[in-house]
Amino acid sequence: PDAMVQVLATARQMVDGARVIVVFGCGGDRDRGKRPLMGAAARAGADLVVVTSDNPRGEPPEGVIEDILSGMDRAGVHVEVDRRAAIGAALDLAEPGDLIVIAGRGHETVQQIGGRRLPFDDRIVVVEEARRRPASDGEAPSGGVGA
Repeated sequence: PDAMVQVLATARQMVDGARVIVVFGCGGDRDRGKRPLMGAAARAGADLVVVTSDNPRGEPPEGVIEDILSGMDRAGVHVEVDRRAAIGAALDLAEPGDLIVIAGRGHETVQQIGGRRLPFDDRIVVVEEARRRPASDGEAPSGGVGA
């Protein structure tokens, strides 16, 4: 949770009255006790939160998400199990000047779902999703990706 707190505090310093939107999830088959703490940290540091999958491994992603949600006030919280759709939802929610943080996966290029390793790179997906949006000018988003 400390990294989430720090990255959102930094994001908050970068916006001038605009909103911070965070997209994140927690890994499956990992420390369940940390999930509500991550939810609380995300909710405290961001104006809008999109909770999604992040390597659910052998666990149902909906269960991981419920664990995250148990630690947070759900006002301003959106849930999208599919990570690509969650990134798209954050783009749809964003207004000019808002900053979107896509947290947790950084340089990872696969997502582990039910024993399968599927290609998935947040850095590529955010550009693809931004280009699919009607309001997008087709340019890649500025700023870094990963946390």
